[in-house]
Amino acid sequence: MRRNKKNRQLQLKETIEEMPFITDEDLAKKFEVSIQTIRLDRMELSIPELRERIKSVATYQWNETVKALPIDEVIGEVIDLELDKRAISILDIRDEHVFSRNKIARGHHLFAQANSLAVAVINDELALTRGAEIKFTNQVKQGERVVAKAKVINAEQKDRTTVEVDSFVETEKVFSGVFEMFRSNEQKGE
Repeated sequence: MRRNKKNRQLQLKETIEEMPFITDEDLAKKFEVSIQTIRLDRMELSIPELRERIKSVATYQWNETVKALPIDEVIGEVIDLELDKRAISILDIRDEHVFSRNKIARGHHLFAQANSLAVAVINDELALTRGAEIKFTNQVKQGERVVAKAKVINAEQKDRTTVEVDSFVETEKVFSGVFEMFRSNEQKGE
């Protein structure tokens, strides 16, 4: 269903407000227009591109809360964070993440995304991975977006926290891990 430009732009703005991390490609499909049309609409509406929307949210959250890891050391981009509770990051699989002959992502990138998210969710100056049980459940290909979701499942010990991380491409789980994290802060929540 084609919309006139004014209606499309109004609906585009509402859609991005509801789902700030939607891609231009997904918007183009939703509104049945070209990606270039979406980009032009965003420019006219002064809506930044996805990467800038993510960066502004993540940088604000990071500067306000995260202690254990500088933002430039996280693999992927953190889009949601509640310290000692949960975190979400996204990683777009590009050419540098895949094997050249089959375009399948190298596992260490998926592990690094999950591990750095497990570190970031810890509310402490020092958080180190003590051990991890991981499982790769499906292959990831170039061009796909991996969404990693971390959840603190045990923070009862003074110097240890257990973080569960599941990674997905769309609705399909591609990685799961349970990370045993060492934390230096003996009095949680200081």
